[in-house]
Amino acid sequence: MINESKLLDRKILKNGDKFDQSLLWMLVLLVSFGLLMVYSASIAWAGYDGDQWQVVRKQAVFVGGGTFAALLACTVKMSFWRRYSLHLLLANTLVLLLILFVGRNINGAKRWISLGFFSYQPSESYKLVLIFYLAAFFNRRAEVLKELKSLIFPAVVIGGGLGLILLEPDLGATVVAALIALGMLFLADLPKKWFFTAVSFGFLGLVMAILLAPYRMERVTSFLDPFRDPLGKGYQLIHSLIANARGQWFGTGPGASLDKRFFLTESEAHTDFIFAVISEEWGFFGMCLLVFCYCWLVWRAFSIGKQARDLGLFFSSFVSYGIALWIGVQSFFHIGVNIGLLPTKGLTLPLVSYGGSAVVVMLVSMGLLLRADYENRLKMRGYKVEG
Repeated sequence: MINESKLLDRKILKNGDKFDQSLLWMLVLLVSFGLLMVYSASIAWAGYDGDQWQVVRKQAVFVGGGTFAALLACTVKMSFWRRYSLHLLLANTLVLLLILFVGRNINGAKRWISLGFFSYQPSESYKLVLIFYLAAFFNRRAEVLKELKSLIFPAVVIGGGLGLILLEPDLGATVVAALIALGMLFLADLPKKWFFTAVSFGFLGLVMAILLAPYRMERVTSFLDPFRDPLGKGYQLIHSLIANARGQWFGTGPGASLDKRFFLTESEAHTDFIFAVISEEWGFFGMCLLVFCYCWLVWRAFSIGKQARDLGLFFSSFVSYGIALWIGVQSFFHIGVNIGLLPTKGLTLPLVSYGGSAVVVMLVSMGLLLRADYENRLKMRGYKVEG
């Protein structure tokens, strides 16, 4: 039986493409669809304030800035990020500490630092630098994963960063970052007893974070029975489920959602609950098509990672794996919340939801994925590439 990866390698060499055009077009498709849905989901609230374009105009600026940053990332060798991975992680951790003192307080949470023209959310960039650090750490996995003492320093550094995100508080970002780390540990073939110990500590920490915060417990109980408090904690989930039901098979049509019209709140219709608006306007088939796009993106990222591993480019391999895990975990959580599968938690839908830091950092990660694929192609053509 012919190895699938070898067939893909032959196709790449035969076509002579310098980059993955299918991946690039998928990104263009998702970002363009995101702009369309941000406009559709925000038009009622934005129009009520007198300018129906204000939200999508800001998102277009974020997308433009993120695209420029992604192009810059594409020009930088992957070895650069490996070399400075620890510096980037420590710098981002210091910013997470700083935000507890100077961050903007919105609804009791300090997650943003105002830069005048832009509100920076350090927890978003932390996910990416965490991937860099673990990928660089696993690049020497033959030596470092044999003894438990070699894992103490990274465990302390990563645990400190996750703890600071939890203190903002932002449980959703903490869980996503922790699952990325655990997924990468699993892919790095960490000894099973240590891996399951890490999973156990992570699960225990999640349970404690929920039990020690009454409002988080209320979210869990409202998820189990949202109609117990239909005008309070269960309000968003109920209207999300109503939107899903109204969409039926083919949707109400672009722009025709009712729940975005002052039922879903102003700040959540185009961010945390944008998938509910998508399901109402595009229906079940539209939902399935969007899920397929994310599954394809995750598969492609894993494929690039596998190619890099086979070529001996281990840092690129683990970065690609980490990005795949990030997209998969965060999109699953967002969709799961919107369809009532998971308790309500504020997480954006990658490349689609409104959000400056979220879309900029995700576009940069896509630029890095394209760079990893580009270096794979160089290596397959016989060029020297630093792993």
